[in-house]
Amino acid sequence: MKGSRTKGTTTIEVGADGVALITLINPPVNALSSDVLNSLKDSYEQALRRDDVKAIVITGAKGKFSGGADISSFEEVQEGKLNEPKPDFIISEVLGNTLEGTKKPSVAAIEGLALGGGLEVAMACHARISTPNAQLSLPELQLGLIPGFGGTQRLPRLVGITKALEMMLTSKPVKGEEAHALGLVDAVVSPNELLSTARQWALDIFERRRPWIASLYKTEKLDSLGEAREIFKFARAQAQKRAPNLLHPIVCINVVEHGIVSGPRAGLYKEFESFQELVRSDISKSLVHIFFALRGTTKVPGITDLGLVPRRVKKVAVLGGGLMGSGIATALILSNYPVILKEVNDQFLQAGIGRVRANLQSRVKKGKMTQEKFEKTMSLLKGSLDYESFKDVDMVIEAVIENVSLKQQIFSDLEKYCPPHCILASNTSTIDLNLIGKQTKSQDRIIGAHFFSPAHVMPLLEIVRTKQTSPQVIVDLLDVGKKIRKTPVLVGNCTGFAVNRMFFPYTQAAILLVEHGVDLYQIDRVITKFGMPMGPFRLADLVGFGVAIATGMQFVENFPERTYKSMLLPLMQEDKRGGETTFKGFYLYDDRRKAKPDPELRKYIEKARSISGVAVDPKLAKLPEKDIVEMIFFPVVNEACRVFAEGIAVKAADLDIASLMGMGFPPYRGGIMFWADSFGSKYIYSRLEEWSKTYGEFFEPCAFLAERGAKGAPLSSPVEQAKSRL
Repeated sequence: MKGSRTKGTTTIEVGADGVALITLINPPVNALSSDVLNSLKDSYEQALRRDDVKAIVITGAKGKFSGGADISSFEEVQEGKLNEPKPDFIISEVLGNTLEGTKKPSVAAIEGLALGGGLEVAMACHARISTPNAQLSLPELQLGLIPGFGGTQRLPRLVGITKALEMMLTSKPVKGEEAHALGLVDAVVSPNELLSTARQWALDIFERRRPWIASLYKTEKLDSLGEAREIFKFARAQAQKRAPNLLHPIVCINVVEHGIVSGPRAGLYKEFESFQELVRSDISKSLVHIFFALRGTTKVPGITDLGLVPRRVKKVAVLGGGLMGSGIATALILSNYPVILKEVNDQFLQAGIGRVRANLQSRVKKGKMTQEKFEKTMSLLKGSLDYESFKDVDMVIEAVIENVSLKQQIFSDLEKYCPPHCILASNTSTIDLNLIGKQTKSQDRIIGAHFFSPAHVMPLLEIVRTKQTSPQVIVDLLDVGKKIRKTPVLVGNCTGFAVNRMFFPYTQAAILLVEHGVDLYQIDRVITKFGMPMGPFRLADLVGFGVAIATGMQFVENFPERTYKSMLLPLMQEDKRGGETTFKGFYLYDDRRKAKPDPELRKYIEKARSISGVAVDPKLAKLPEKDIVEMIFFPVVNEACRVFAEGIAVKAADLDIASLMGMGFPPYRGGIMFWADSFGSKYIYSRLEEWSKTYGEFFEPCAFLAERGAKGAPLSSPVEQAKSRL
């Protein structure tokens, strides 16, 4: 998207019936770039001028109506390359004056998708005909924006205020049949009848056999003013509760309300004004950045640009049926991959198959899967106690306990029993892949496939390559990652890879603050308010102290100079506190796992403090929220800079996606590196430097950060790497 953009256009064909067919053309989804919008305006004006045209049908090329506005134009505005979002001006004119108010009726023929601006073009027509499976939605709020092409005014008048707000605030699409029931489309027909029906409908309007309606002035779906005010009040309360840090959902509600109270023309003006403000907001900049970063994770220089075609993976084996293995198996069979689940004995195997069954049954309970689909999906899973059935697998994912010699033995066995093309993947989160494959001659096909727990739910897949991993194997795993609906991020081989390594200072910084006098529960409150799903201490309880201590030890061993060594967790674990599973950790838990603070925690903190030889710092006792956020996250930024500088990550945007999907960093802050750049490298460097003088090496800024800080250069600018781990 960010590179050279292809020019979009429209075509116009006038039939013997007097209907002008205008087709939007801008592959792959017929996005409404300024080229397309200018061309649409020209085609409309031509149709209006021509005496042989009675009515107009608008459709999209190759089975897709339109995927909406060209998002790169928003990005250009945000980066200051355009003064205004030009498509807005053009489309306001096209929709307001040309489409809706013309003397010739227009009908939208919708197939595939009509998203955002695409649906808004359709709503400005006098009627809409859709196919049953077409998806219609206004997803602009996902980019920190509101519909900017009249959608806030037309949608409520077509489907009612409540449904319109729901569609805009949740960004959920509706399919053709539901759209018809709502009144968003006027008829649903099969794809091969779409154009002929739309043409006839347009002629029927022209000849007054059907009503000639401008959706902007429809009123029968609108509630009374009193009822409408109650709906808006409720919607505001819900939006505030769901996303207290976000302004744009409230702006959207306000704009819809303005149009209901003051009339649609005033509403359009308010929409335009609000859109202009939001497109330049930090939240929109962050979310547009994430939009492109997500699409960029599968583009890897030197790998995906070699012309390699992913090989077809027909059958996968998973070793280990524990929590991770069963989750990975679930993710695979949900995407129709036949899976062999191998365990060491029948008891473990049945338990593993039981976990997969439970994962799927929870989908059935929630209404996300039919019983028939459940049976069919479960039939893709076969259990095994030996390697006999591995002779025709295309990929193996090892997910056994973190034990080096066990994994080495497994990979030696896999080399013997699997075909020579088989990809040998490990789900290890801590062990060096070179060590795992040390006893094999197959290092070129050994790769890390690091899922996050629960593996069938969490969206991130870290693909870890060594210096020997072949580009073909990487391309294959990127493809499997996409097919099992994960966002794959390619990283280099190091302790903790990208996510765990970036975030190891997260809990350590929190413990350091607590030992120096900051209230533990205040830290969790502040970090949750910042937008994280939970604070570092609630997270440690959820993960469990055993895992937290084992992972922490990896970092103490590998990065001794910059880890904060505290006895707080071991002291609590000694006292039978293990986190949520033991009903006692940093919090106390009832039977429903509801957390509440524990006053007894003070004694553990005091004991840990005395072992560390740390005194309470009176300055930290009243630390402002802003400082808590910075002291927790700037060490994470510091480690992310190291990961980037060492070439563990291909680009800073990949670390943004990894922080979002691996740790729940709030998307509206743009990811860890993007957020850091909003402060500037100089500021972050100076803060870390200042804290390191008071609190020690843990805060010491890395060389990369010092260098960027000295120049005031963005942290996310590309690194010129002499030797990259990739």
